[in-house]
Amino acid sequence: MPSLRFKQKVALALAGQALAAIFTVASAQTIRVANQGDAPSMDPHVLNESLQLSLTGNLYEPLVGRNKDLRLAPALAVAWRMQAPTVWRFELRRGVRFHDGTSFSADDAVFSLRRAQGEGSGLKNYLSDVRQVRKIDTHTIEVETRAPSLLLPDALSHVYMVSRRWSESLGAARPDAALQRANGTGPFRLQERQPNQRTVFARHDGYWGRMESNAQQIVFTPLPDDAERVQALLDGRVDVAEPVPVQEIDRVNAAGGARVVTGAELRTLFLGMDQRSDELPYSSVRGANPFKDKRVRQAFYQAIDIDAIRKDVMGGASTPAALIVGPGINGFQPDAKRLPFDAAAARALMAQAGYADGFDLTLHCPAGRYVRDAAVCAAVAEQLAAIQVRVTVQAEPKEAYFPRILRRDTAFYLLGWTPSTYDAQSALHALAACPDGQGAGQFNLGGYCNPALDALVHKAQMETDRTRRNALMREAVLLLAADIAYLPLHQQALAWGVSRRVRLVQLPDNSMPFKWMGVAP
Repeated sequence: MPSLRFKQKVALALAGQALAAIFTVASAQTIRVANQGDAPSMDPHVLNESLQLSLTGNLYEPLVGRNKDLRLAPALAVAWRMQAPTVWRFELRRGVRFHDGTSFSADDAVFSLRRAQGEGSGLKNYLSDVRQVRKIDTHTIEVETRAPSLLLPDALSHVYMVSRRWSESLGAARPDAALQRANGTGPFRLQERQPNQRTVFARHDGYWGRMESNAQQIVFTPLPDDAERVQALLDGRVDVAEPVPVQEIDRVNAAGGARVVTGAELRTLFLGMDQRSDELPYSSVRGANPFKDKRVRQAFYQAIDIDAIRKDVMGGASTPAALIVGPGINGFQPDAKRLPFDAAAARALMAQAGYADGFDLTLHCPAGRYVRDAAVCAAVAEQLAAIQVRVTVQAEPKEAYFPRILRRDTAFYLLGWTPSTYDAQSALHALAACPDGQGAGQFNLGGYCNPALDALVHKAQMETDRTRRNALMREAVLLLAADIAYLPLHQQALAWGVSRRVRLVQLPDNSMPFKWMGVAP
Protein backbone atom coordinates (compact mmCIF):
# COMPACT_ATOMS: atom_id res chain seq x y z
CA MET A 1 0.00 0.00 0.00
CA PRO A 2 1.24 3.53 -0.67
CA SER A 3 2.49 5.39 2.39
CA LEU A 4 0.62 8.34 3.90
CA ARG A 5 3.43 10.64 2.75
CA PHE A 6 3.05 9.35 -0.79
CA LYS A 7 -0.72 9.84 -0.67
CA GLN A 8 -0.24 13.41 0.48
CA LYS A 9 2.27 14.04 -2.29
CA VAL A 10 0.13 12.70 -5.12
CA ALA A 11 -2.86 14.62 -3.85
CA LEU A 12 -1.02 17.80 -4.82
CA ALA A 13 -1.06 17.09 -8.54
CA LEU A 14 -3.54 15.81 -11.11
CA ALA A 15 -0.94 13.40 -12.46
CA GLY A 16 -0.52 11.91 -9.02
CA GLN A 17 -4.25 11.58 -8.58
CA ALA A 18 -4.50 9.75 -11.88
CA LEU A 19 -1.80 7.34 -10.77
CA ALA A 20 -3.48 6.66 -7.47
CA ALA A 21 -6.66 5.77 -9.32
CA ILE A 22 -5.05 2.99 -11.31
CA PHE A 23 -3.78 1.10 -8.24
CA THR A 24 -7.25 -0.33 -7.69
CA VAL A 25 -7.30 -2.14 -11.03
CA ALA A 26 -3.73 -3.44 -11.12
CA SER A 27 -3.64 -7.21 -11.55
CA ALA A 28 -1.72 -9.93 -13.36
CA GLN A 29 -3.74 -9.32 -16.53
CA THR A 30 -3.90 -5.54 -16.34
CA ILE A 31 -1.29 -3.50 -18.16
CA ARG A 32 -0.87 0.10 -17.06
CA VAL A 33 0.39 2.51 -19.72
CA ALA A 34 1.55 6.07 -19.04
CA ASN A 35 2.09 8.62 -21.79
CA GLN A 36 3.00 12.30 -21.76
CA GLY A 37 -0.33 13.17 -23.41
CA ASP A 38 -3.87 12.02 -24.11
CA ALA A 39 -6.24 11.80 -27.06
CA PRO A 40 -8.63 14.78 -26.98
CA SER A 41 -11.59 12.74 -28.24
CA MET A 42 -12.67 9.17 -28.76
CA ASP A 43 -13.97 10.08 -32.21
CA PRO A 44 -11.54 8.45 -34.65
CA HIS A 45 -12.15 10.99 -37.43
CA VAL A 46 -11.54 14.21 -35.48
CA LEU A 47 -7.76 14.62 -35.56
CA ASN A 48 -4.96 13.28 -37.71
CA GLU A 49 -2.46 12.95 -34.88
CA SER A 50 -0.45 9.88 -33.98
CA LEU A 51 -1.45 9.43 -30.33
CA GLN A 52 -5.11 10.06 -31.19
CA LEU A 53 -4.97 7.45 -33.97
CA SER A 54 -2.93 5.03 -31.86
CA LEU A 55 -5.37 5.05 -28.95
CA THR A 56 -8.57 4.98 -31.00
CA GLY A 57 -6.97 2.32 -33.22
CA ASN A 58 -7.36 -0.13 -30.34
CA LEU A 59 -11.13 0.46 -30.38
CA TYR A 60 -11.71 0.91 -34.11
CA GLU A 61 -10.28 -0.65 -37.26
CA PRO A 62 -9.70 0.37 -40.87
CA LEU A 63 -10.55 -1.58 -43.99
CA VAL A 64 -6.85 -2.12 -44.66
CA GLY A 65 -4.52 -2.59 -41.71
CA ARG A 66 -0.81 -2.98 -41.08
CA ASN A 67 1.16 -5.92 -39.79
CA LYS A 68 4.20 -5.78 -37.51
CA ASP A 69 6.54 -4.66 -40.28
CA LEU A 70 4.02 -1.98 -41.39
CA ARG A 71 3.13 -3.77 -44.61
CA LEU A 72 -0.52 -3.71 -45.64
CA ALA A 73 -2.67 -6.47 -44.20
CA PRO A 74 -6.37 -7.38 -44.32
CA ALA A 75 -8.47 -5.84 -41.58
CA LEU A 76 -12.19 -5.16 -42.11
CA ALA A 77 -11.61 -5.78 -45.80
CA VAL A 78 -10.34 -9.23 -46.69
CA ALA A 79 -9.35 -8.24 -50.23
CA TRP A 80 -9.04 -5.18 -52.44
CA ARG A 81 -8.22 -4.72 -56.08
CA MET A 82 -8.19 -2.03 -58.73
CA GLN A 83 -11.23 -2.63 -60.96
CA ALA A 84 -10.31 0.23 -63.28
CA PRO A 85 -7.63 2.94 -63.19
CA THR A 86 -9.84 5.05 -60.89
CA VAL A 87 -11.93 2.39 -59.13
CA TRP A 88 -10.92 0.25 -56.14
CA ARG A 89 -13.20 -2.57 -54.94
CA PHE A 90 -13.08 -3.74 -51.31
CA GLU A 91 -14.54 -7.06 -50.16
CA LEU A 92 -15.60 -6.74 -46.53
CA ARG A 93 -15.06 -9.25 -43.77
CA ARG A 94 -18.17 -11.18 -42.79
CA GLY A 95 -19.28 -11.94 -39.25
CA VAL A 96 -17.77 -8.82 -37.68
CA ARG A 97 -19.71 -7.14 -34.89
CA PHE A 98 -19.36 -3.78 -33.23
CA HIS A 99 -18.93 -3.67 -29.47
CA ASP A 100 -22.67 -3.09 -29.07
CA GLY A 101 -23.35 -6.38 -30.87
CA THR A 102 -24.58 -4.96 -34.18
CA SER A 103 -23.13 -6.26 -37.44
CA PHE A 104 -20.59 -4.40 -39.55
CA SER A 105 -21.64 -4.04 -43.19
CA ALA A 106 -21.11 -2.03 -46.36
CA ASP A 107 -23.50 0.62 -45.04
CA ASP A 108 -21.09 1.33 -42.19
CA ALA A 109 -18.07 1.38 -44.49
CA VAL A 110 -19.68 3.85 -46.92
CA PHE A 111 -20.88 6.01 -44.03
CA SER A 112 -17.43 5.98 -42.38
CA LEU A 113 -15.53 7.00 -45.51
CA ARG A 114 -17.99 9.78 -46.29
CA ARG A 115 -17.87 10.94 -42.66
CA ALA A 116 -14.07 11.04 -42.71
CA GLN A 117 -14.25 13.01 -45.95
CA GLY A 118 -16.72 15.57 -44.67
CA GLU A 119 -16.96 18.67 -42.55
CA GLY A 120 -15.11 18.55 -39.24
CA SER A 121 -12.85 15.66 -40.22
CA GLY A 122 -9.13 15.78 -39.58
CA LEU A 123 -8.62 13.02 -42.14
CA LYS A 124 -9.79 14.80 -45.28
CA ASN A 125 -6.35 14.74 -46.83
CA TYR A 126 -6.47 10.92 -47.00
CA LEU A 127 -9.67 11.07 -49.04
CA SER A 128 -9.32 14.29 -51.02
CA ASP A 129 -8.95 12.38 -54.29
CA VAL A 130 -12.08 10.30 -53.69
CA ARG A 131 -14.93 11.18 -56.01
CA GLN A 132 -17.49 8.66 -54.79
CA VAL A 133 -17.96 5.79 -52.35
CA ARG A 134 -20.70 3.33 -53.23
CA LYS A 135 -22.21 0.13 -51.90
CA ILE A 136 -22.23 -2.82 -54.30
CA ASP A 137 -23.81 -5.31 -51.89
CA THR A 138 -23.87 -6.00 -48.15
CA HIS A 139 -20.17 -6.91 -48.09
CA THR A 140 -18.71 -5.05 -51.06
CA ILE A 141 -17.99 -1.39 -51.68
CA GLU A 142 -16.24 0.58 -54.40
CA VAL A 143 -14.21 3.75 -54.05
CA GLU A 144 -13.89 5.88 -57.16
CA THR A 145 -11.08 8.41 -57.32
CA ARG A 146 -10.66 11.47 -59.51
CA ALA A 147 -7.37 10.13 -60.89
CA PRO A 148 -5.50 6.83 -60.58
CA SER A 149 -4.48 6.32 -56.95
CA LEU A 150 -2.04 3.49 -56.29
CA LEU A 151 -1.76 4.55 -52.66
CA LEU A 152 -5.46 4.53 -51.79
CA PRO A 153 -5.27 1.29 -49.73
CA ASP A 154 -2.27 2.76 -47.86
CA ALA A 155 -4.15 6.00 -47.22
CA LEU A 156 -7.13 4.10 -45.79
CA SER A 157 -5.01 2.36 -43.14
CA HIS A 158 -5.77 5.15 -40.66
CA VAL A 159 -9.41 5.73 -41.61
CA TYR A 160 -11.36 3.74 -39.05
CA MET A 161 -14.83 2.26 -39.52
CA VAL A 162 -17.65 3.45 -37.28
CA SER A 163 -21.23 2.27 -36.86
CA ARG A 164 -23.65 4.34 -38.89
CA ARG A 165 -26.62 3.52 -36.65
CA TRP A 166 -24.72 4.22 -33.42
CA SER A 167 -23.19 7.47 -34.68
CA GLU A 168 -26.48 8.82 -35.93
CA SER A 169 -28.23 7.84 -32.69
CA LEU A 170 -25.74 10.00 -30.77
CA GLY A 171 -26.09 12.92 -33.15
CA ALA A 172 -22.53 12.30 -34.32
CA ALA A 173 -23.11 11.88 -38.04
CA ARG A 174 -20.19 14.29 -38.40
CA PRO A 175 -16.90 14.05 -36.48
CA ASP A 176 -17.38 15.28 -32.93
CA ALA A 177 -14.41 16.55 -30.91
CA ALA A 178 -16.48 16.30 -27.71
CA LEU A 179 -17.30 12.61 -28.16
CA GLN A 180 -15.92 10.53 -25.27
CA ARG A 181 -17.78 7.28 -26.03
CA ALA A 182 -16.81 4.60 -28.53
CA ASN A 183 -18.31 1.67 -30.42
CA GLY A 184 -15.82 0.03 -32.73
CA THR A 185 -14.95 -3.45 -33.95
CA GLY A 186 -11.46 -3.46 -32.43
CA PRO A 187 -9.80 -5.86 -30.00
CA PHE A 188 -10.58 -3.62 -27.01
CA ARG A 189 -13.71 -1.74 -26.02
CA LEU A 190 -13.95 1.46 -24.03
CA GLN A 191 -14.75 0.69 -20.40
CA GLU A 192 -14.06 4.04 -18.77
CA ARG A 193 -13.10 7.48 -20.05
CA GLN A 194 -11.90 10.44 -17.97
CA PRO A 195 -10.14 12.81 -20.38
CA ASN A 196 -6.62 13.78 -19.32
CA GLN A 197 -6.89 11.52 -16.26
CA ARG A 198 -7.50 7.90 -17.19
CA THR A 199 -8.95 5.70 -19.90
CA VAL A 200 -9.66 2.02 -19.37
CA PHE A 201 -9.73 -0.39 -22.31
CA ALA A 202 -11.35 -3.79 -21.69
CA ARG A 203 -10.69 -6.87 -23.79
CA HIS A 204 -13.39 -7.42 -26.42
CA ASP A 205 -14.22 -11.09 -26.11
CA GLY A 206 -16.25 -11.02 -29.32
CA TYR A 207 -13.32 -9.79 -31.42
CA TRP A 208 -13.21 -11.43 -34.86
CA GLY A 209 -9.41 -11.61 -35.10
CA ARG A 210 -6.52 -13.29 -33.38
CA MET A 211 -5.55 -11.75 -30.05
CA GLU A 212 -1.89 -12.14 -29.14
CA SER A 213 -2.48 -10.20 -25.94
CA ASN A 214 -3.51 -11.96 -22.74
CA ALA A 215 -4.40 -8.66 -21.08
CA GLN A 216 -7.94 -8.30 -19.86
CA GLN A 217 -7.56 -4.59 -19.29
CA ILE A 218 -5.32 -1.73 -20.37
CA VAL A 219 -5.30 1.34 -18.11
CA PHE A 220 -3.98 4.41 -19.92
CA THR A 221 -2.89 7.40 -17.82
CA PRO A 222 -1.56 10.73 -19.11
CA LEU A 223 1.49 11.78 -17.08
CA PRO A 224 3.00 14.88 -18.65
CA ASP A 225 5.83 15.25 -16.14
CA ASP A 226 8.88 13.24 -17.27
CA ALA A 227 10.20 12.60 -13.75
CA GLU A 228 6.83 11.43 -12.44
CA ARG A 229 6.32 9.14 -15.42
CA VAL A 230 9.74 7.49 -15.07
CA GLN A 231 9.43 7.14 -11.31
CA ALA A 232 6.04 5.50 -11.70
CA LEU A 233 7.68 2.90 -13.96
CA LEU A 234 10.54 2.29 -11.55
CA ASP A 235 8.15 1.97 -8.61
CA GLY A 236 6.05 -0.57 -10.52
CA ARG A 237 2.97 1.68 -10.58
CA VAL A 238 2.89 1.61 -14.39
CA ASP A 239 4.12 -1.06 -16.80
CA VAL A 240 4.83 1.07 -19.86
CA ALA A 241 6.07 4.69 -19.82
CA GLU A 242 6.38 6.63 -23.07
CA PRO A 243 8.62 8.45 -23.69
CA VAL A 244 11.62 7.98 -21.40
CA PRO A 245 13.96 11.00 -21.51
CA VAL A 246 17.36 10.09 -22.90
CA GLN A 247 19.11 11.08 -19.67
CA GLU A 248 17.01 8.51 -17.78
CA ILE A 249 17.61 5.52 -20.06
CA ASP A 250 20.64 4.16 -18.20
CA ARG A 251 18.90 4.51 -14.83
CA VAL A 252 15.83 2.62 -16.03
CA ASN A 253 17.92 -0.16 -17.55
CA ALA A 254 19.97 -0.51 -14.37
CA ALA A 255 16.96 -0.65 -12.06
CA GLY A 256 16.20 -4.30 -12.81
CA GLY A 257 12.42 -4.20 -13.00
CA ALA A 258 12.17 -2.46 -16.36
CA ARG A 259 14.09 -1.80 -19.55
CA VAL A 260 14.00 0.85 -22.27
CA VAL A 261 13.01 -0.27 -25.76
CA THR A 262 14.52 2.10 -28.30
CA GLY A 263 14.29 2.52 -32.05
CA ALA A 264 14.24 4.98 -34.90
CA GLU A 265 11.02 6.89 -35.48
CA LEU A 266 9.60 7.72 -38.90
CA ARG A 267 8.31 11.13 -37.82
CA THR A 268 10.13 14.31 -38.88
CA LEU A 269 9.84 17.51 -36.85
CA PHE A 270 9.99 20.87 -38.58
CA LEU A 271 9.08 24.53 -38.18
CA GLY A 272 6.35 26.04 -40.32
CA MET A 273 5.96 29.69 -41.29
CA ASP A 274 3.02 31.83 -42.40
CA GLN A 275 3.70 32.55 -46.07
CA ARG A 276 0.11 33.54 -46.85
CA SER A 277 -0.76 36.65 -44.84
CA ASP A 278 0.09 40.08 -46.21
CA GLU A 279 0.98 41.19 -42.69
CA LEU A 280 2.70 38.67 -40.44
CA PRO A 281 0.56 38.00 -37.36
CA TYR A 282 2.08 37.56 -33.91
CA SER A 283 4.98 39.82 -34.89
CA SER A 284 6.13 43.42 -34.64
CA VAL A 285 6.20 43.73 -38.45
CA ARG A 286 3.58 46.03 -39.92
CA GLY A 287 2.35 46.01 -43.49
CA ALA A 288 4.57 43.15 -44.63
CA ASN A 289 5.27 39.46 -44.18
CA PRO A 290 9.01 38.66 -43.96
CA PHE A 291 8.36 34.94 -44.50
CA LYS A 292 7.21 35.62 -48.06
CA ASP A 293 10.88 36.42 -48.76
CA LYS A 294 12.95 33.28 -49.27
CA ARG A 295 16.01 35.12 -47.93
CA VAL A 296 14.34 35.47 -44.54
CA ARG A 297 13.31 31.83 -44.50
CA GLN A 298 16.88 30.83 -45.37
CA ALA A 299 18.26 33.13 -42.69
CA PHE A 300 16.09 31.43 -40.07
CA TYR A 301 17.24 28.03 -41.37
CA GLN A 302 20.95 28.90 -41.22
CA ALA A 303 20.64 30.52 -37.80
CA ILE A 304 19.46 27.22 -36.27
CA ASP A 305 22.32 25.12 -34.92
CA ILE A 306 20.72 21.69 -35.21
CA ASP A 307 23.82 19.92 -33.89
CA ALA A 308 23.63 21.94 -30.69
CA ILE A 309 19.95 21.03 -30.34
CA ARG A 310 20.81 17.38 -30.91
CA LYS A 311 23.51 17.46 -28.24
CA ASP A 312 22.15 19.83 -25.62
CA VAL A 313 18.38 19.35 -25.91
CA MET A 314 17.88 15.86 -27.35
CA GLY A 315 20.82 14.23 -25.58
CA GLY A 316 22.07 12.82 -28.86
CA ALA A 317 18.80 10.94 -29.47
CA SER A 318 17.82 12.62 -32.74
CA THR A 319 18.90 12.66 -36.37
CA PRO A 320 19.16 16.07 -38.08
CA ALA A 321 16.85 16.34 -41.08
CA ALA A 322 17.23 18.01 -44.46
CA LEU A 323 13.71 17.15 -45.69
CA ILE A 324 10.22 16.91 -44.23
CA VAL A 325 10.38 13.12 -44.72
CA GLY A 326 13.07 10.89 -43.30
CA PRO A 327 14.59 7.42 -43.62
CA GLY A 328 11.99 4.67 -43.94
CA ILE A 329 9.64 6.85 -46.02
CA ASN A 330 9.46 6.14 -49.74
CA GLY A 331 10.68 9.31 -51.43
CA PHE A 332 13.35 10.11 -48.84
CA GLN A 333 16.51 11.31 -50.57
CA PRO A 334 19.62 10.28 -48.61
CA ASP A 335 21.84 12.60 -50.63
CA ALA A 336 19.89 15.71 -49.58
CA LYS A 337 21.93 17.90 -47.22
CA ARG A 338 20.93 20.50 -44.68
CA LEU A 339 21.94 24.07 -45.31
CA PRO A 340 24.97 24.74 -43.08
CA PHE A 341 24.61 26.50 -39.75
CA ASP A 342 26.10 29.94 -40.42
CA ALA A 343 24.95 32.84 -38.25
CA ALA A 344 27.02 35.37 -40.21
CA ALA A 345 25.47 34.33 -43.52
CA ALA A 346 22.05 34.42 -41.87
CA ARG A 347 22.60 37.99 -40.68
CA ALA A 348 23.68 39.01 -44.18
CA LEU A 349 20.50 37.50 -45.65
CA MET A 350 18.34 39.38 -43.14
CA ALA A 351 20.08 42.62 -44.06
CA GLN A 352 19.58 41.99 -47.77
CA ALA A 353 15.88 41.43 -47.13
CA GLY A 354 15.62 44.69 -45.18
CA TYR A 355 15.43 43.17 -41.70
CA ALA A 356 18.93 43.84 -40.32
CA ASP A 357 17.37 44.88 -37.00
CA GLY A 358 15.18 41.80 -36.91
CA PHE A 359 11.69 41.82 -35.42
CA ASP A 360 9.59 40.36 -32.61
CA LEU A 361 7.84 37.06 -33.25
CA THR A 362 5.83 34.43 -31.35
CA LEU A 363 6.68 30.75 -31.82
CA HIS A 364 3.71 28.51 -31.03
CA CYS A 365 4.77 25.17 -29.69
CA PRO A 366 3.11 22.09 -28.19
CA ALA A 367 4.05 21.15 -24.65
CA GLY A 368 4.35 17.41 -24.13
CA ARG A 369 3.43 16.23 -27.61
CA TYR A 370 6.90 15.48 -29.00
CA VAL A 371 10.12 14.60 -27.22
CA ARG A 372 11.31 17.76 -25.44
CA ASP A 373 9.20 19.89 -27.75
CA ALA A 374 9.06 23.00 -25.56
CA ALA A 375 12.80 22.78 -24.94
CA VAL A 376 13.43 22.51 -28.68
CA CYS A 377 11.38 25.65 -29.23
CA ALA A 378 13.24 27.46 -26.47
CA ALA A 379 16.57 26.53 -28.07
CA VAL A 380 15.39 27.77 -31.48
CA ALA A 381 14.28 31.05 -29.89
CA GLU A 382 17.68 31.52 -28.27
CA GLN A 383 19.52 30.80 -31.51
CA LEU A 384 17.40 33.19 -33.59
CA ALA A 385 18.52 36.02 -31.33
CA ALA A 386 21.77 35.90 -33.35
CA ILE A 387 19.86 37.43 -36.30
CA GLN A 388 18.06 39.95 -34.06
CA VAL A 389 14.79 38.04 -34.14
CA ARG A 390 13.30 38.27 -30.66
CA VAL A 391 11.18 35.15 -30.23
CA THR A 392 8.59 34.57 -27.54
CA VAL A 393 7.77 30.88 -27.13
CA GLN A 394 4.11 30.18 -26.38
CA ALA A 395 3.95 26.51 -25.38
CA GLU A 396 0.49 25.01 -24.98
CA PRO A 397 -0.97 21.57 -24.24
CA LYS A 398 -1.97 19.86 -27.44
CA GLU A 399 -5.68 20.20 -26.61
CA ALA A 400 -5.21 23.95 -27.20
CA TYR A 401 -2.29 23.82 -29.59
CA PHE A 402 -3.70 21.71 -32.41
CA PRO A 403 -7.02 23.58 -32.67
CA ARG A 404 -4.99 26.80 -32.82
CA ILE A 405 -2.72 25.80 -35.65
CA LEU A 406 -5.48 24.01 -37.56
CA ARG A 407 -7.44 27.26 -37.69
CA ARG A 408 -4.16 28.85 -38.86
CA ASP A 409 -3.95 31.15 -35.86
CA THR A 410 -0.15 31.23 -35.90
CA ALA A 411 2.80 32.74 -37.73
CA PHE A 412 5.55 30.33 -36.67
CA TYR A 413 4.96 26.85 -35.29
CA LEU A 414 6.41 23.40 -34.59
CA LEU A 415 4.90 20.27 -36.16
CA GLY A 416 5.85 16.61 -36.52
CA TRP A 417 4.67 14.37 -39.36
CA THR A 418 4.69 10.69 -40.26
CA PRO A 419 3.02 10.01 -43.64
CA SER A 420 0.32 7.43 -43.01
CA THR A 421 1.14 5.79 -46.34
CA TYR A 422 4.87 5.80 -45.49
CA ASP A 423 5.26 7.54 -48.84
CA ALA A 424 6.36 11.13 -49.52
CA GLN A 425 3.38 11.77 -51.78
CA SER A 426 0.95 11.88 -48.87
CA ALA A 427 3.26 14.21 -46.93
CA LEU A 428 3.52 16.59 -49.88
CA HIS A 429 -0.22 16.39 -50.52
CA ALA A 430 -1.05 17.24 -46.90
CA LEU A 431 1.75 19.67 -46.04
CA ALA A 432 2.79 21.37 -49.28
CA ALA A 433 -0.07 21.34 -51.78
CA CYS A 434 -1.90 24.61 -52.38
CA PRO A 435 -4.84 24.37 -49.92
CA ASP A 436 -8.08 23.71 -51.77
CA GLY A 437 -10.54 23.17 -48.91
CA GLN A 438 -11.14 19.58 -50.04
CA GLY A 439 -8.18 17.95 -48.26
CA ALA A 440 -5.21 18.98 -50.38
CA GLY A 441 -2.96 21.13 -48.21
CA GLN A 442 -5.11 20.42 -45.14
CA PHE A 443 -2.02 20.68 -42.93
CA ASN A 444 -0.23 23.27 -45.05
CA LEU A 445 -0.83 25.69 -42.20
CA GLY A 446 1.48 28.39 -43.50
CA GLY A 447 -0.24 28.61 -46.89
CA TYR A 448 2.83 27.80 -49.01
CA CYS A 449 1.73 27.45 -52.64
CA ASN A 450 3.78 26.43 -55.66
CA PRO A 451 1.79 25.28 -58.72
CA ALA A 452 4.92 23.59 -60.12
CA LEU A 453 5.11 21.39 -57.03
CA ASP A 454 1.39 20.60 -57.24
CA ALA A 455 1.85 19.54 -60.86
CA LEU A 456 4.69 17.19 -59.94
CA VAL A 457 2.71 15.58 -57.13
CA HIS A 458 -0.35 15.18 -59.36
CA LYS A 459 1.76 13.65 -62.12
CA ALA A 460 3.37 11.25 -59.66
CA GLN A 461 -0.06 10.22 -58.40
CA MET A 462 -1.18 9.22 -61.89
CA GLU A 463 2.10 7.50 -62.80
CA THR A 464 1.82 3.71 -62.62
CA ASP A 465 5.47 2.98 -63.43
CA ARG A 466 7.23 3.00 -60.05
CA THR A 467 10.63 4.04 -61.43
CA ARG A 468 9.17 7.07 -63.18
CA ARG A 469 7.00 7.81 -60.15
CA ASN A 470 10.00 7.76 -57.81
CA ALA A 471 11.86 10.15 -60.10
CA LEU A 472 8.93 12.56 -59.95
CA MET A 473 8.78 12.27 -56.17
CA ARG A 474 12.50 13.02 -55.93
CA GLU A 475 12.04 16.15 -58.00
CA ALA A 476 9.11 17.28 -55.85
CA VAL A 477 10.80 16.64 -52.51
CA LEU A 478 13.96 18.48 -53.56
CA LEU A 479 11.94 21.38 -54.99
CA LEU A 480 10.16 21.81 -51.66
CA ALA A 481 13.49 21.78 -49.84
CA ALA A 482 15.01 24.30 -52.26
CA ASP A 483 12.05 26.64 -51.71
CA ILE A 484 12.64 26.43 -47.93
CA ALA A 485 8.92 26.01 -47.47
CA TYR A 486 9.69 24.51 -44.03
CA LEU A 487 12.63 24.51 -41.66
CA PRO A 488 13.42 20.81 -41.10
CA LEU A 489 14.73 19.91 -37.66
CA HIS A 490 15.13 16.20 -36.88
CA GLN A 491 13.75 12.73 -36.47
CA GLN A 492 13.44 11.94 -32.78
CA ALA A 493 14.21 8.49 -31.38
CA LEU A 494 11.69 6.22 -29.69
CA ALA A 495 12.32 5.32 -26.07
CA TRP A 496 9.65 3.32 -24.25
CA GLY A 497 10.13 2.22 -20.67
CA VAL A 498 8.72 -1.29 -20.31
CA SER A 499 8.29 -3.51 -17.25
CA ARG A 500 10.11 -6.82 -17.40
CA ARG A 501 6.72 -8.51 -17.02
CA VAL A 502 5.36 -7.01 -20.25
CA ARG A 503 6.06 -7.93 -23.87
CA LEU A 504 5.08 -5.63 -26.71
CA VAL A 505 5.85 -4.60 -30.28
CA GLN A 506 7.42 -1.19 -30.90
CA LEU A 507 6.56 0.20 -34.32
CA PRO A 508 8.57 2.99 -35.96
CA ASP A 509 5.43 5.08 -36.46
CA ASN A 510 5.14 5.22 -32.63
CA SER A 511 1.74 3.54 -32.56
CA MET A 512 1.05 1.12 -29.72
CA PRO A 513 -1.36 -1.71 -30.67
CA PHE A 514 -2.61 -3.27 -27.45
CA LYS A 515 -3.42 -6.53 -29.25
CA TRP A 516 0.34 -7.16 -29.50
CA MET A 517 0.99 -6.34 -25.84
CA GLY A 518 0.85 -9.00 -23.14
CA VAL A 519 1.86 -10.04 -19.65
CA ALA A 520 4.61 -12.62 -19.30
CA PRO A 521 3.47 -15.89 -17.73
